[in-house]
Amino acid sequence: MAESSAPVRREGIPLGRIAGVPVVLAYSWFVIAAFTVIVYGPVLGQENPALGASAYIVAFAYAVLLLISVLVHELAHALTARIYGWPTQKIVLNLWGGHTQFESFTATPGRSVLVALAGPAANFVLAAGAWLVLGTVALGSVAEILINIFMWANFLIGVFNVLPGLPLDGGRLVESAVWKATGSQAKGTVAAGWGGRIIVVAICYWFVARPLLAGKSPDFSLLMITVLVASFLWVGASASIQQGTLRGRLHLVSAAGLSTPATGLPATATVEEALRHEGAGALSLVVCGPDGRPEGVVDAAALSSVPAHAAASTPITAVSFALAPGAYVPEWSKGQELLQFLSQLEGRHYAVVDHNGKVTGLLSQDAVLAAVTGKPRRPDTRRQGQNR
Repeated sequence: MAESSAPVRREGIPLGRIAGVPVVLAYSWFVIAAFTVIVYGPVLGQENPALGASAYIVAFAYAVLLLISVLVHELAHALTARIYGWPTQKIVLNLWGGHTQFESFTATPGRSVLVALAGPAANFVLAAGAWLVLGTVALGSVAEILINIFMWANFLIGVFNVLPGLPLDGGRLVESAVWKATGSQAKGTVAAGWGGRIIVVAICYWFVARPLLAGKSPDFSLLMITVLVASFLWVGASASIQQGTLRGRLHLVSAAGLSTPATGLPATATVEEALRHEGAGALSLVVCGPDGRPEGVVDAAALSSVPAHAAASTPITAVSFALAPGAYVPEWSKGQELLQFLSQLEGRHYAVVDHNGKVTGLLSQDAVLAAVTGKPRRPDTRRQGQNR
C-alpha cells in the first residue's frame, strides 16, 4: 500500500513526557496567554506603577504559572488513574485549561470520584504551599506578586473544579452518586450534565444579570471571561448529557437483535439459486468467497430485474455489491464492544455470522445508529436498487 504524502495535522506542540505521560501544548493556549497579557498587563501596571512596561512580562509569567497549575492538575488525574490501571494516552493543555485523555478502561463510582478529585486536591496543595512561602520568606515585589497570583489561581481552580456539574471534576461526584444509587452510569452522566448547565445559569446570573438588575454595567474583561467560561461549560455539559443518553441505549445494540435474517451463498451461485432462496423466505442474501467469508450482498432490486431466461446463467456477483474487507461480526457481539468493532470497519453493511462462521444475518449501519440515537433509520437504498 502506498503511503500518503499528506502531512499529519498536529494538535499542538509536544512538550515531552512526564512520568511516562505525553504532554501536548495546544496552539489554542497562546490565545488565552495573549488574552491574559492584554487584559491583566494594564491592571498590573496601574496597581504597581514601578513595573512600567515590564507589567506585561509579569502578566505573561502569570499565564505560564496558570499553565503549570493546570499541568499539575492533569498530572494528578493521570497518576491517580495509574493506580487503578487506567492507561493515560496524553495530557493536552489548551485554551480551556487542559484535559487528560484516557484509553479504554473499566471504572467504578468510587474510583471515578478519586481520580476526578485528585486534580482539585493538587491545586489546593499548590495554593497552600504558596501561602506558606508568602508567610515565611521575604520576597521581592515581582516575586511576591507572582506567588500571590499563583496562590489565588490554584485556590480558585480547585474551588471551581469541585462545583457539582460536568465537565468539571465535581460533576463526577454527582455522576458517581447517581450511578451508585441507580446502578446506571448513564443516568449519572446525564444528571451531572444537567448539573453543569445549572452552574452555567448561576454563573451568568451572578456575574452578568445581577449587576444589570442593580443598575450597574459589568466589567468588560469580567464579562468576556464569563462568556468564555459559560460557553465552555455549556458545551461540555451538553456533550455529557448526549453521551449519557447514548450510553443508556447501548443495551439495545446487539448484532443478533438488530440484523435481518440472511442466508449465505457461494460466489459461484446463480441468480436462479438466489431467487429460490429468496422465495423460501430469506430476507437478505450474502455472497461468500471460496473460504466461506462474506464478500458481498445481493441487491434485491437488481436480482428481480434479471430476465427469467438469463437467471440460470447469471452469477449472483453480477447483482450484488461488495462488502468492505472484514465486514462481518459475530452474532453475540453487543454494546460498546460492537460499536468499537464497527468503528474500525468501512461500509454501511456487515454480515453476521455464528460460532461456525455461517451467515445468519445482515446488519446495517443505519440500524445501529437508530438503536443508539433513538432516531428512525434511513431507507436502505441498496435494497431499492440504487447501487453505488
